[in-house]
Amino acid sequence: MEDSSALIIFLPLALGVIMLGLGLSLTVQDFRNVLEKPKAVIVALICQTVILPLACLGVVYFFGLEPALAVGMMLLAASPGGTSANLYSHLAGGDVALNITLTAINSALSIATLPLIVNWSLAHFMSGDQAIPLQFAKVLQVFVIVLGPVLIGMWIRNKLPAFAERMSKPVKLFSMLFLFAVVAVALIQEWETLMIWGPVVGLATLAFNLISLGVGYFVPRAAGVEKRQATAIGMEIGIHNGTLAIAIALSPLLLNNATMAVPAAIYGLVAFITAAIFGYLLKRSQAAMATAGKAAH
Repeated sequence: MEDSSALIIFLPLALGVIMLGLGLSLTVQDFRNVLEKPKAVIVALICQTVILPLACLGVVYFFGLEPALAVGMMLLAASPGGTSANLYSHLAGGDVALNITLTAINSALSIATLPLIVNWSLAHFMSGDQAIPLQFAKVLQVFVIVLGPVLIGMWIRNKLPAFAERMSKPVKLFSMLFLFAVVAVALIQEWETLMIWGPVVGLATLAFNLISLGVGYFVPRAAGVEKRQATAIGMEIGIHNGTLAIAIALSPLLLNNATMAVPAAIYGLVAFITAAIFGYLLKRSQAAMATAGKAAH
């Protein structure tokens, strides 16, 4: 994989296209919304940047994952919420506007938090020549590859809103299909690792996903955040941007390690199922409470 010139060229390009697609769905107003919902956003950010990395570290130690897989798990924990969280939030009756705001803020914050967490993980779990530190040049590459396309997408959305609306879905579809092909190749090359660690990584990602959903919903509720916003935060925190984690793990310009992409690839399959079940339970709970409220009156 290290010798693949195609990956060197196309994977950063695919990552750029993903972030461009995100930028096409964002406006400056999304960031201004933070001022209107400060409590919910602050609680969500504490969950995302403090509680989840610590929880993920506990999961890594509990399941005894090998160093590269441990780094892959921490990379996943450091990744912002996935764009599909918006859809799940909508289906579960969550505050989708809050999801969009959190996606914007988390994506911006991840420019700083993601390299810090991954760099610490590399130093902590991997030793000697195995480590691939995200030094300043690497951080700058992440900044350019990730934030640059987001800003371009936002500029296009601002100047050509109709065009941005038309292009948003095709851009996302193209990037997902391309990444699917790259991930398929990576998983084939890492098939032996997947067979050895697949069951353990599957359980680890399931545990982390359930913790993420639980933390994302119940911590805000305990902090007094209303249910619609807590539902939105639960989906935002519970569905990490696995495609971003995979792209960073596989990119020859960044981590260039297929094993580190395995947790995010498996997580992507797990999260879609658990989030659907979690959303259904929340929706049913809300419906039951509404029925009980009407009966009381």
